[in-house]
Amino acid sequence: MSLRPRSGEQVPSLTAQIARASNPGGTTAVWVRDRLDGLWRDEDFAGWYPRDGRPGISPAQLATVCVLQFLLGLSDRQAAEAVRCRIDFKYALAMELDDPGFHHGVLADFRERLAQDDRADHLLDLALARLKEAGLVRERTTQRTDSTHVLAAVRDLTRLELVTEAVRAVLEEVARTASHLLTDLVDEDWGRRYGRPVRLGKNPTRPKTRILAAGDDACRLLERLHRHGPGYRPGPQAEALRQIVVQNYYRDAAGRLRRRTADDGGLPPSSSAIVSPYDTTARYVSHGHIISWKGFAAHVTETCASDSANVITNVATTSAATHDGQALPGIHTRLARRGLLPAEHLVDGGYTSLVHLERAAREHQITVSGPLPGNPTRQHRQNEESRRSSARCTAGPPSPC
Repeated sequence: MSLRPRSGEQVPSLTAQIARASNPGGTTAVWVRDRLDGLWRDEDFAGWYPRDGRPGISPAQLATVCVLQFLLGLSDRQAAEAVRCRIDFKYALAMELDDPGFHHGVLADFRERLAQDDRADHLLDLALARLKEAGLVRERTTQRTDSTHVLAAVRDLTRLELVTEAVRAVLEEVARTASHLLTDLVDEDWGRRYGRPVRLGKNPTRPKTRILAAGDDACRLLERLHRHGPGYRPGPQAEALRQIVVQNYYRDAAGRLRRRTADDGGLPPSSSAIVSPYDTTARYVSHGHIISWKGFAAHVTETCASDSANVITNVATTSAATHDGQALPGIHTRLARRGLLPAEHLVDGGYTSLVHLERAAREHQITVSGPLPGNPTRQHRQNEESRRSSARCTAGPPSPC
């Protein structure tokens, strides 16, 4: 599917007439078209599509639909229906009134293209440049940043399930590309263990024996791929299995396979431990005793000046195990590239430290404001509780305490 640029296309006169007559006060979609003349142009997407093939739907229109979809909280089906039925959407997209729109599945395909490389950052740069030209965002104002957790699209797995599922994933990968390597290796027992996705639950029978058996199978499979496949290049699932084996097993002095445990300090830290063979970048993290998840962290920065609209100026995604403060220098670097550095940056306690505050002031002349992080150790909490208890006893009437 190729790109057919539609730059400079004007809103059809009949569409504009009916849109203004039916919405004299305007809507969000009308405002986007009138104030910004569309956030993007088709030329901005030239590298996304091949030169040959059947002309596809305007990517600038699809990107605008995604923005309106987010602002109005619409699903893909609802967004496609709005394009087909709503006059203000047709006005924002410069479409004729009888234009049938597109199938809702096109939006999912467009987002897959958007997720590749740094395309999302590129589109955000273009949108912010046009918002800056329109006077809706400017440099050296007040901005704020906060983080939220992003769940990985993977299933929660125990260590036994993780190793078993990793072996199954490699078997399927090799069966598709070089099935002859599995000859004399996969038998009926392997078929029972790895023939379907593993779901063992939290209390499987004989877990220690089964996890060692799964480790033996994993080592045999990796050795087979290494010895009998000189021309075979292992895929991502084989590499994931290799890392999972290293993180969960070791060989003792006698050469026997042993399971790593937390007691001997053999388990890797959460910042490097793989939690799923299908997404080796997802990590497990726990904030206090309440929030824990497997995935990533998203850091969203937006303007918050009282005399202007709130506009998102940066979105950064990091590993869930990355401390919030480590993302702050990168955020300031991207804001400087966009010419949108704040004068005051409001953050929560996760971002503040003397090092980050001093660096922001020295390199970018930014005042970072936020609470300094407290002492999370158990000893500090016990001392604080003892101090409060002593204060209550001293201030109150005589009591047994």
